[in-house]
Amino acid sequence: MKRAMRRQLWFVAAVLVLLAAAWWQLHSDRLSAPGTLLSLDPDAITRVDLHVGNTAEHYVKRDGHWWRTDQNMSARADDLRLGELVRIAAAPVQDWQPVDSYDPAKIGLSPPQATLDLDGQTLRFGGMTAIGQRGYVQVGQRIGTVSLRYMPRSAQSQTIKAE
Repeated sequence: MKRAMRRQLWFVAAVLVLLAAAWWQLHSDRLSAPGTLLSLDPDAITRVDLHVGNTAEHYVKRDGHWWRTDQNMSARADDLRLGELVRIAAAPVQDWQPVDSYDPAKIGLSPPQATLDLDGQTLRFGGMTAIGQRGYVQVGQRIGTVSLRYMPRSAQSQTIKAE
């Protein structure tokens, strides 16, 4: 076998080993990833209830568009804003801990700063973590940390921010 052919074979073998190692690392990372806040598909969500402070907002999705349904009124809602709210269900969680690992008052969950109900599944949002740009979210008997960009805001606070 010629020297050039041996080099190519070693090169191909090294590339195959590197590809196998990369695949194993990605597979291992996926298995150990904490997942998302909810297992719901954001596109399949049809009901959203948001409570921030004393403000309550209720929405339903009909014919592909969102409608606000507060106090016997029905008005077309901002589809982009509601799209952001339903995508919170798929927010990647940094870490999960049992609910009894924290004092709810110390992490802003007693009372929660915001409550988001997506098709009957409730997310309770607390304060910021001490390190990093993350916030606490209670889902059932677990508390996760997510990026602050997934923290919901009321429609009024977004209107004020835009002005």
